[in-house]
Amino acid sequence: MERNRESGRAFTRLLGGVVALVIAVGLWAPQAPAEAGNRATPVLDRPVASSSSVSLSGRARARAIVRIQVRTTRWTTVRSVRANRSGTYRVRVPVSARARTFRAVSGGRPSRTRTVPARRKATPPTPPKVVAPAADDCGVRPRKADGGWYACSFVDQFDGATLDPNRWVASQLVGSGDLCVLDSPQTVAVADGTLRLSAVPTTEDLLCPLRADGTRGSHVSGWVSTYGRWSQQYGRFEARMKVQDVAGPGLQEAFWLWPDVRHGSDADWPNTGEIDIVETYSHRPGLAIPFLHYSADIRGAVNGLNTAWNCVTSRGDWHTYALEWTADRLTIFVDGKTCLVNTDGASTFRKRFIINLTQLLGTGLNLFDGALPLPATMQVDWVKAWQ
Repeated sequence: MERNRESGRAFTRLLGGVVALVIAVGLWAPQAPAEAGNRATPVLDRPVASSSSVSLSGRARARAIVRIQVRTTRWTTVRSVRANRSGTYRVRVPVSARARTFRAVSGGRPSRTRTVPARRKATPPTPPKVVAPAADDCGVRPRKADGGWYACSFVDQFDGATLDPNRWVASQLVGSGDLCVLDSPQTVAVADGTLRLSAVPTTEDLLCPLRADGTRGSHVSGWVSTYGRWSQQYGRFEARMKVQDVAGPGLQEAFWLWPDVRHGSDADWPNTGEIDIVETYSHRPGLAIPFLHYSADIRGAVNGLNTAWNCVTSRGDWHTYALEWTADRLTIFVDGKTCLVNTDGASTFRKRFIINLTQLLGTGLNLFDGALPLPATMQVDWVKAWQ
């Protein structure tokens, strides 16, 4: 009887274990298909964008083909890749200026979508603020080509009543034809803040000296220079000028540099050099003509080398003429516009020069024929130099 009870209890325990096993199997078995489905659906991780491309990566079945698609009006495949043995994949696509939505498709099943924002335009770096140095005697300091700043070395704004003898000397010269330069209040004057150089007919009180042949010129002109007063090698030279508003042959005006004979000779011209920053001719009223005299003169006037024939000016108006001069480069400007660049680096221009301002009568094709009214006056507002 006791043995029968023990057998009954053992059977009950066995039956309970079987029931528990059946229940456990029943709970687990329905989940297997769902987990298998998850493995078949590809995963697209969060994209990583750089300045030029977007990295797209994720997981799929091992060795499965994964197509990366972008949504436009429809889903379009832009890349195809095979997942590796561990089921991971990675591709790169170009970055776009517009936002784009991607998905991964494998085995006919799409992943969740991922959106890549539009590429941000790179913000250009803010250039360092350039602080100009304080103005000096010449006013605002011009900028050098190398980024530095010029310093004033000479200035005359002609604010007095007479020519400053510490800066200028009025020339006296007699030559052939009508070349007759005199220091006279009628040819050289300072008034109303300007220097005035004039060409005038001779009178009994204003005669040209006799030439060696006993003749005299019929007109006299004004010419001033810094001869014996000031000279400079290299730098920037600038003058603001206005010439007589006439058209026709007869007048020639100039702002030019000549070698300082205190530091060398000027006997072998043109090899000793001359820098005509500007010459104006009344028979060509619309042109400002620069000319560099040196060994290149043997080739004559060569446009773009030692002269220029396309620099625009106008008679009767104020214009600014400038030269920037280094050992290897001479650049001439008319009203801030480049007129002539010479990069010959001629040794002729590696010495000190003086400043000249002249109002003369013309020669050659510009020969004065008596038709233009005289006196004719060139006005100079200021002359400045920097180094």
